[in-house]
Amino acid sequence: MRNHSGQGIGRRRLLVGMAQAAGLLFLTGCDNLSRSEWFTRLLGKTEIVTQRAQRLISPKKAMAKEFIEADLSPVFPPNGNRDPENPDYQRMANNGFADWKLEVGGVVQQPMTFSLVELRDLPSRTQITRHDCVEGWSAIGKWKGAPLGQILERVQPLPSARYVVFHCADPDEDGTLYYESLDFDDAFHPQTILAYEMNDQALPTAHGAPIRLRVERQLGYKHAKYVMRIEVVESFTSIGGGKGGYWEDQGYEWYAGI
Repeated sequence: MRNHSGQGIGRRRLLVGMAQAAGLLFLTGCDNLSRSEWFTRLLGKTEIVTQRAQRLISPKKAMAKEFIEADLSPVFPPNGNRDPENPDYQRMANNGFADWKLEVGGVVQQPMTFSLVELRDLPSRTQITRHDCVEGWSAIGKWKGAPLGQILERVQPLPSARYVVFHCADPDEDGTLYYESLDFDDAFHPQTILAYEMNDQALPTAHGAPIRLRVERQLGYKHAKYVMRIEVVESFTSIGGGKGGYWEDQGYEWYAGI
């Protein structure tokens, strides 16, 4: 995705090939790959090498390729959870998210909350980018939202802070809630936004309403949907399974750069 570099294309092809070999591309959610032990082992082995290589050869602010409206995909498949079976979420959705509040706290000087209206009133960014799923499909969509960096600047992370954790509303069949995390390099990247619009419409439920994370230099499972709370932390080892994300706890890479 990053300027169609050979490294990005090669890595995506590797992931596609692994998924094809497993015969899983017909499945509708990225979650299915977690059942493949060999797949998650391979991802784990490549993570450190991939992150170090990409951070060495690419500037921190290098931009993912952006497209024009003529490039928009006619169909942008939703992946993962499409309508969270969470009573609190359903109540807020039925009320048009009028009483939804995003909490932003943790190791910060000034914890804050934002309503959806307040997020929309912040300076926004619009970008047309490609979403790459580990299953092998890609789609181009248009996103509008508040840059995460400006929100973090408002809450003023303390010097010890290193990561940003996104706590979400969608549970799995056991009731475990989805979560994800980024380091500050990606959190403050100009293309990392909390998107509340998709293709010039309010973000649909299937795509993560009322807001979802867009972190355009990483694979699709990092783009957390149904974000309810943001926590700035020194370490994520005590959160969930301690690996930095729901799928990471089950063997996926924490750093999923492309």
